[in-house]
Amino acid sequence: DRAISTGPSAPLAVAPLPARHFLQPLSLPSCSPRVRAASVQMKEIIMNQEKLAKLQAQVRIGGKGTARRKKKVVHRTATADDKKLQFSLKKLGVNNISGIEEVNMFTNQGTVIHFNNPKVQASLAANTFTITGHAETKQLTEMLPSILNQLGADSLTSLRRLAEALPKQDLVENFDEASKDEAN
Repeated sequence: DRAISTGPSAPLAVAPLPARHFLQPLSLPSCSPRVRAASVQMKEIIMNQEKLAKLQAQVRIGGKGTARRKKKVVHRTATADDKKLQFSLKKLGVNNISGIEEVNMFTNQGTVIHFNNPKVQASLAANTFTITGHAETKQLTEMLPSILNQLGADSLTSLRRLAEALPKQDLVENFDEASKDEAN
């Protein structure tokens, strides 16, 4: 019913049908299988175009005049930061100090930052010391027997406060009986 003709020999001009006409498969009993297959293909093409339109709408992030894609963020790696640090230390003229087995840093909170076999570098002219390696934060009581000779006056007073805070055990008058009880 949409065909327009002006005479018996005039070419036939057909107005395009809206997409909704192609979404329904032809249910005419007189249609050939080829016409039905063509109808299904048209339906798939229209659906694919709708999917494409949705994807294209998602590409633009902002409004008119904005960039189409987000800028790719380049993350700096730790090795790049380490190389910059080493370059800065080289400018200061630091030298390696060998033969240091451990480094302990005492904090005000009663903890110790412990480095085992660290790489120690120093520059006396720049008043710079660097300690590189795996650090562990430990309580002062965990390190006690081995660090007594490293403790300063402040650390000794904090150690005394820790010892006073610990509960005291009751003393037994007869030590032999107490040791026999523990053995059993």
